[in-house]
Amino acid sequence: MNSLDLSRQQLQGSQFLSERRVGNVIDGASRLPLSGRWLPVTDPATEVVVAEAPDSNAADVEVAVASAQRAFESAAWRGLRPADREKLLFKLSELIERHADELSALETLQSGKLQGIARMIDVGSGAEFVRYMAGWATKLEGQTLDNSIPIPGPQWVTYTRREPVGVVGAIVPWNFPLAIALWKVAPALAAGCTVVLKPSEDTPLTALRLAHLAIEAGIPEGVLNVVCGRGATAGAALIAHPGVRKLSFTGSTAVGKVVGHAAVDNMARFTLELGGKSPAIVMEDADPSHVAQGIAMGIFFHQGQVCTASSRLFVHRSLYRRVLDELAGIAQGMKIGSGFDAASQFGPLTSKVHFDRVTNYIESAKAEGATLVTGGGRALEAGCFVQPTIFADTTPHMRVVREEVFGPVLAAAPFDDIEEAIAAANDSPYGLAASLWTNNLSHANRIVPRLQAGMVWVNAHNVLDAGLPLGGMKQSGTGRDLGRAAVESFTEVKSVCMAV
Repeated sequence: MNSLDLSRQQLQGSQFLSERRVGNVIDGASRLPLSGRWLPVTDPATEVVVAEAPDSNAADVEVAVASAQRAFESAAWRGLRPADREKLLFKLSELIERHADELSALETLQSGKLQGIARMIDVGSGAEFVRYMAGWATKLEGQTLDNSIPIPGPQWVTYTRREPVGVVGAIVPWNFPLAIALWKVAPALAAGCTVVLKPSEDTPLTALRLAHLAIEAGIPEGVLNVVCGRGATAGAALIAHPGVRKLSFTGSTAVGKVVGHAAVDNMARFTLELGGKSPAIVMEDADPSHVAQGIAMGIFFHQGQVCTASSRLFVHRSLYRRVLDELAGIAQGMKIGSGFDAASQFGPLTSKVHFDRVTNYIESAKAEGATLVTGGGRALEAGCFVQPTIFADTTPHMRVVREEVFGPVLAAAPFDDIEEAIAAANDSPYGLAASLWTNNLSHANRIVPRLQAGMVWVNAHNVLDAGLPLGGMKQSGTGRDLGRAAVESFTEVKSVCMAV
């Protein structure tokens, strides 16, 4: 049974894709694109078009932003008691869980992700994150401050308060379309903001379904709007719109810089979670088998299409060959196939364009002299499948070491001295994440502060928690998703000085 047949089984009873074309969601209703144009949504396991989504333009964005502005200014959302916003977000989390089969099937259909992963991460953890953020609706707070105002006469009362920033423009990538949409939508709504969400043109289906579930949950019309389209048209219009007071973007560093410049032009607030080239350092006291399992998860999870993927591996020379041998065994033993096949451990890349990009990096590494340990080619005859790939004895000048591949390609090198390893780990324009593998607590406490990364794991990689902020240093962005920092980023601090 192929992935299309399997997806039809999973989506039985869902009316969402009963029509081939799925419209934008603006002001609480489905809307056809004003442009009259549509974009294909393709199953990367079969390269068959499964649906069409709007190819929106600036006119569609204008309507969506106007809807969000009306909802914000009318106090239909901001004016609710925080406890009522909390209750509605909690209802949304329940609906996400209730529709777990449908949402995970849509995620697999459009992105190729293993459905078990989609159900666990995008749907399961996504629903938990909405509940976590729902609680923040009642916990945002200001401060009362003692003051030293020298003006005689009145007494002075000074305090701060947090207020919602306004309309939020949220732009999310194609690797975790639902999860990252929720990372932006849930804290924005908890803070009292309204949202215009633009999903990737490759993976718009779960964002649109989320908007329908928000309506079902009772979230007022105009509070969450979804506009589909290309980055160069719909995305460009959204980031340039003067009515958008906060931009939250996850994607490449190159596009993130464009978003940041547009935000500054309008003096809008912005959060950018961008690319990564995350190092993993393996000390001589680490357990090679445990390391191999953890690094394999770090680089091959979701076919390496993860911004924090452990794509650079530095292993103490005493363990180097053993760790590589065990990693190669894991890579060679992975079952490759459709994300709808429960036996699959490794699915397709999300698009043919991305498949070509990743295979280009693989060929570049071969040409530059890296040693191919395993993989290095197309995995299956049809679909966007590439083999889990490991290169050994890589050097700092290689593209596969310097640039973000965003695929299942590991670049490994040995080291003899920890100072050498730390310098190599930090020798990158990126600073999103890193991991350290050691059983020595002293090593961990000394090395973690020296790694230039916004997230550092010890004896693990790619592990997230709703309360733990995620974001990068250097070219990996600014601001944080997840945790208290995320919800506070959707607020303004207002100072109040009162003579009494």
